[in-house]
Parts: sequence; C-alpha cells; structure tokens
Amino acid sequence: MSLTGTAFLYTLIVLSVVAIALPLALWSRIRGPRALRAAARLLMVLFAQGTAVALVFVLVNNQNNLYDNWADLIGTGNHVQQAANLGADGTGGISLKRLPKVKQRFTNASGPGMKGVRVTQLKGRVSGVNAEVYAWLPPQYTEPAYRHHKFPVVELLSGYPGSAKAWFGSLHAVNQLAPLMRSGRVAPFILIAPRMNLLAGVDTGCANITGTVNADTWLSVDVPKMVTDNFRAQPGPTGWAVAGYSAGGHCATKLAVAHPDRYMAAISMSGYNDPIGERNSLASETPALRRANNPYVLLRDARTPPAIALYESGQPGDGYEAAMGLEQVAKAPTTVHVVYIPKSAGGHNMALWRPQVVPSFVWLTEEMGLLHGRPGTTRHVRSNAGSTPAALASGTSSRAGAVRRP
Repeated sequence: MSLTGTAFLYTLIVLSVVAIALPLALWSRIRGPRALRAAARLLMVLFAQGTAVALVFVLVNNQNNLYDNWADLIGTGNHVQQAANLGADGTGGISLKRLPKVKQRFTNASGPGMKGVRVTQLKGRVSGVNAEVYAWLPPQYTEPAYRHHKFPVVELLSGYPGSAKAWFGSLHAVNQLAPLMRSGRVAPFILIAPRMNLLAGVDTGCANITGTVNADTWLSVDVPKMVTDNFRAQPGPTGWAVAGYSAGGHCATKLAVAHPDRYMAAISMSGYNDPIGERNSLASETPALRRANNPYVLLRDARTPPAIALYESGQPGDGYEAAMGLEQVAKAPTTVHVVYIPKSAGGHNMALWRPQVVPSFVWLTEEMGLLHGRPGTTRHVRSNAGSTPAALASGTSSRAGAVRRP
C-alpha cells in the first residue's frame, strides 16, 4: 500500500475511528483477572494513540510532500549505482554532445496537483544516479503555432526531506503558473522536477563526492541532457534556470553560481550558503567540501563574475542574511535580487513559499528577457510590513530591523 496513496489514508481514518469506538464500547465490559483487564485497556489506549499519530503524520506528509514512499521514510532508498571521480567540471571528460540521444518512456504521474505531470525513470549516464524525474509541459507546447518553438526550462528542487512532487503537489506550481503562461505574464517554461533525496537518511548537498554520490552531475548534466533529448527545450545556459526552497534553494543558488555555462538564473526561497545549514548534508562533512559547495565563497572568489541572476528570499535568521551576503560580494554581471520576508509571514514551511511562486517566476520571466523580448532588470522596491502575503512574497516589504550577515 502506497505511503501517499488514498487507500492508505482512508485505511488510517477508518482505524482511527475504530480506535476511538473500541474503548467507548468495551472499556467497562472487559472481563477476567484485573491484570488482564488492565492490559486490554492499555492496548486500546496505545492503539488509539498509534493510529492518531500515524494519521496526523500522513496528513502532514501529504500536505508537504516530505516522503514519497516507504523506502524514503524508513531510510532504505538508495538511487546511486556508482559515483566515479568526474573531475572538476563533473563530466568525467565525457563529451556530452557526442552522447547519443536516449528517448525516455514517460507515464502519467499520480497524486494531488499532478494533473498533466509525467514521470520517467532516468538512468544517469554520467552521474551513475538512477531516479525518477517529473516533467510538465506548458500550455503552448502542443499548440500548432509553437510546433517549431523551443521552450525555456526551470529545474525545480525540493528541500530535505522532500519529494520531487512537492512543487506540483504542495506549492501548486502548475495551478498557479499555467494561467499566467496562457496570459503571457509568465513565460511558457517546461518544468522539470528531479529526485533530490538520492541516499538514505542524508542530504547530498547537491555535491559530487567520489565514491558516494554525484548529485551535482545528476542535476546539472544528466537531467538537462534528458530534457533536451526528449523535449523541444532551449539549450543552456540562456534557456535554463533552477529554483528551490530550503535545502533545494541552497542547491539552486550553488548550481547557478558553479555552472554559469549551464544556468543563467536561480530562485532560492529560505536557502542558505554554507552547506552546514542542513545538519545532515554530506557537503558539510569536510572544510574542503563546505568551501566547494558554498555559493557565497564561490561568488566571492570567482576570477570572472558569472553572468547569472539570483532571486534570494528569506526571513531574518532563515535565508535573509545569506541573501544579503551574496548581494554584498556580487560583482557585475552577476545580479542578486534580495526579497525580505518578515517573521510575521510565517515559518519555514510550504505556506511561506507557496505565495512566492508567482512573483519569483514573474521575475524570472523578466530577468531572462522572455517578456516580449525585453531584457530583464533587477529591482529593489519597498512597502510596509502590513502587506498581504502575496505582496510580502514579491519582495516589496520593509527590511527594517533585519541583521546583515553573510
């Protein structure tokens, strides 16, 4: 029975009702020795508590798309087949242009918010990762007028723990963006959501770690190659961006800063710079790994500032200081658009990030020059702290009182 399936949810609801009804019906009717009666009543109490906890967990999990399946939950999932030393650029000297095209088999994805989303099992030819990738095509993709058109792409990265479905199921990306793509306010992006949790019980930090995992190559080489092989997608970097929240936000920024030849923009919501921001991150295990996967360090020490645009949102103590640090060390042509979210807007959860989807994609459309062919600009405007959640997410609220730390 699927962890996120309707059948499992309904089964828990029924069991929870039964668990409440049993003590009410049988508490005073139990016969036998005193010890036996006490044991039976204790079992009924434990059964009621267990089903209640399980039901709450499943509801929270389904709402936030934390764990996709039982293997993710109990820590037995491993999607790494090999992790060879791929060198500084993560390609292992392989000429990607010479790799033959591989046509993937896609099936319809299931679950809330997944209408129109398809999924495939991708065997990364360079990274050695074998995992699922979800794909959604914009409304224009099947229109005759666009039959020869190549579309821009955004890779959507989840947090840790987190399901690749989260952007569709919890953040309602399709429901929010599809109408705006039809109206022309948001560019018709192909949305691609690859699995982020590749090893049991740890966050890969989107890093390449020889002998352990090549997560960077999985995201920045294998997944883009699959997309351009199977869809009318623009090549990188001009047609590619990456977006994420929490640990996925850290990864989005890091991938764009580390690979300006593959991405031209990144969106990070409540991300961080130092990989140690996620205590289970493999990229925080050594000082060398931390430096190599810290976008602040990479941007500060870059000999040639990368031609990328970064959208960095956060609250004081949760992403804002990291965003300001990036803005302080960025040099042209790098641009950093800092979005201040006040504490009053909520905590580190989907409810905080959901209203940021639209404004961040509007920014991305403008920044990538996809709005009526006009080049983008980076704006820093303000308003008061009494803004609506949507206005807060758009980056128009006050920064007053926030501390600046890299």
